[in-house]
Amino acid sequence: MDARRDTLARDAVGPGSDAPAHVDRVGRVGFALGVALVIAGGLVAAVTGPLELAKGSWLAAYLVLVAGVAQCCLAVQHRLLQTPDASARRLRTSLIGWNLGNALVIAGTLVTAPIVVDVGGILLLAVLVAAMAATWRHRAPARAVLYRIVLGALIVSIPIGLTLAHLRAAG
Repeated sequence: MDARRDTLARDAVGPGSDAPAHVDRVGRVGFALGVALVIAGGLVAAVTGPLELAKGSWLAAYLVLVAGVAQCCLAVQHRLLQTPDASARRLRTSLIGWNLGNALVIAGTLVTAPIVVDVGGILLLAVLVAAMAATWRHRAPARAVLYRIVLGALIVSIPIGLTLAHLRAAG
């Protein structure tokens, strides 16, 4: 009965994914959380000026681009790349790691604790490297190239961000 329910639910979400329905559910939750983070970033941007938040513009941009948009990309990776061996556990672990890493980067930046930013950055890097490794098992090569470029840009940006966190803390 569970296999039939998964098949019906997978068919209901449309073509493009051989992943079981529970993987798609985890992906939808992750995508919705990513959208919520984009909205939160917009709200932070709206109050940054009036409240004179010193790190408000950084926080708004980070919430939108890194925490939100990148999470949306990670949440739909299995559908975008048509990964037949996607697992809900792997996706859930990735999204938990992504959100925990972002929380640490944000908290460490706001209280000027670069070691906390480093721990968060290392966690984010681990999630991105795992996502990059998963792109080699796909059936959509053109999409995979573009997706790898996005992941690569994020991977390169992490050491830059960590360095900037240390420079700001020292100066």
